[in-house]
Amino acid sequence: MFNDIILSIIQSVTEFLPISSSGHLALASNLISEPDLFFFTILHLASLIAVVIFTRKEIKELLSFKAQ
Repeated sequence: MFNDIILSIIQSVTEFLPISSSGHLALASNLISEPDLFFFTILHLASLIAVVIFTRKEIKELLSFKAQ
């Protein structure tokens, strides 16, 4: 459980930096536990959901664009 929290923190800090969050997750995972592809997928899915929620107005505007 503690390892999962550490990996989640690493994912959240490095996701929006111009560096690879996946690389940091892989490195940290190798140092503290065995790599878990399912857990990495869930972390990236959570990041995607956060981005969609944050940009929902812009996404809605783009999807509701009507040709003139």
